[in-house]
This record gives sequence, structure tokens and C-alpha cells, in this order.
Amino acid sequence: MDLKTKKLSPQAIYALQEALSVLFWKKEELQDFVKLTLNNHPIIGTINWNNKKRISVKELIGRMSQRQDIFKDDLVNLILAVVDYTEFPHLEFWDPDGSLRVKAKKEVENLRNLSKGYLQISREQEEARKRKLEIEKKIAETKSLEAELAQLRKKFHEIALNKNLQQRGYQLEKFLIELFMLYELNPKGSFKNYGEQIDGAFTFEGTDYLLEAKWKDQVNRSDLATFCYKVESKLRVAMGLMITMDGLTPEAIAPDFKSIIIMDGIDVNAIVDGRVTLPDLLYRKRRKANESGKIYVNFHEL
Repeated sequence: MDLKTKKLSPQAIYALQEALSVLFWKKEELQDFVKLTLNNHPIIGTINWNNKKRISVKELIGRMSQRQDIFKDDLVNLILAVVDYTEFPHLEFWDPDGSLRVKAKKEVENLRNLSKGYLQISREQEEARKRKLEIEKKIAETKSLEAELAQLRKKFHEIALNKNLQQRGYQLEKFLIELFMLYELNPKGSFKNYGEQIDGAFTFEGTDYLLEAKWKDQVNRSDLATFCYKVESKLRVAMGLMITMDGLTPEAIAPDFKSIIIMDGIDVNAIVDGRVTLPDLLYRKRRKANESGKIYVNFHEL
């Protein structure tokens, strides 16, 4: 049922009026509550708050109920805010015998019962609205990711055409930093550490990774051994990701290379083409290495 076509019953409106009249002892607290709850604030200034609370509340709710085309949402907001009260410690100071709290609890419960069906529809529609917003947010994020990935894909293909190998290597490092930033993996660019050249670093699922990237010939066993030493010689627990665009030589991998995983050109192409995300591929490669000891299994073989 659409709330726009469902009117608040006179009984519910009267129950709201009664509950508001006893919910607060001090008129200042009542006014503050109304100000924080209503979206259409100007009506508050038209009410004579010098009258007794019951008269002021009757004037407020009466005007709002007569113009539900304007104030219907605010009436619903007031009902929702009032029925959320289950305890009344703010009345305790003024209520030595407990009668004020008993009255407040009774009137709030009466309002809750009279507006139960309406509030159920209201909350269901609010949940539906939140789900819709979440879906729209995810769609927007996906479109944004696709657009940024398209730019990186274009940049990657331009780097591949560069015949200057040294220049291409620098371009690859910058490209990878942008790729890791896209997936919020907290990347860090190349740096020197005690004479070692590190191409980069990033963090994935709480683990720090050192990064080494090569786009010049296939990586051999010596290259992997050197990189493993860089990773294993660090004080903190770390892993390593070797990205070799041209793959490995047949004898490159040794049984004691257990601190790194490897990506190649097939993997990078799969990421920039949108066939797999970088975090998903990292997770699958790490899981494969843990389960089988294989540190080099590309996207097509996973």
C-alpha cells in the first residue's frame, strides 16, 4: 500500500496529541523535541508556547493534521519519534511517585497500537528506499570503476607499444600504482631500502606486500631468488608480488620460494579487461599457493 494514499486516522492523530502532552515535563524540552523532529520548522514559530503544554500541542497537531498535504511526513516523523520511547528517565526528577512515567508509558503505548499498521508500512517503505539507494550506489560505483578501468586499459595498451624498454619499465611502475589505488590497496611507489631497489608496496587484507615489476624478458630463478630475499629479510611479516609481463623461464621456480606469488601479462590483461578484479585475483592466487604450493598459476589456469 502507498502511504501517499493512506491517511492517518483521527484516533492516531489524537493519540499523538495526548502522548506529546505528557512525554516531557518542561515545555522547553518539548519544543526542542519538536524542532529536532520536524522538517517544516516555520510552523513551530506560529504556535503560542506560553499556553499550557496540552493547549500548545493541540494547536500544533491540529494545524498539521488539517494540512496533511504539507505536514503528513512530519506527522509520521513525530509518531515514529514518540513510539520509539520505551523508558522515561527524563521524567524521573519531576516524578517522585512514578505517576508521570506511568501516564507517559500508557499514552505512548496507545499511540503505538493505533498507528501500528501505518508504521509497519512506513518502515517497510523506508527499508525499500534504503535498499534502492544502496543498489543505485553500487551501480554508480560500478560505472565509475568501469570508466576508470577503461582509462587504465587504454594507458596499458599505450605502454605495451613503447619500444624503449627502460622507459616502459618506469611507465609500468606508475601504471601499477594507479591500478592498486583504484582498488584501494594503499600502494606506495618505488623506494630504496638499505641499498635495495623496491618497485613498490601495498597492503591487502592486513598483509604488507612488496612489489616487483618487470617487462623485459622472462624472469629467471636468480631474479626470483633476489626478490624472495628482499621479502624475507624484512623485520615485519610480509609477502611479495612479482609481476613479470613476459612470464618465467622454465626452470625459474624453486621449492623454497614460498614468500611470493606471481602475476604475468595474462593476469594484468584480465584485470584491465574487467574479467576479474585485482583483489579477487590476489585472493585466488594466494589461496592456490597456500593449498598447492604453486606460486605461479595465471588467470586462465585458476
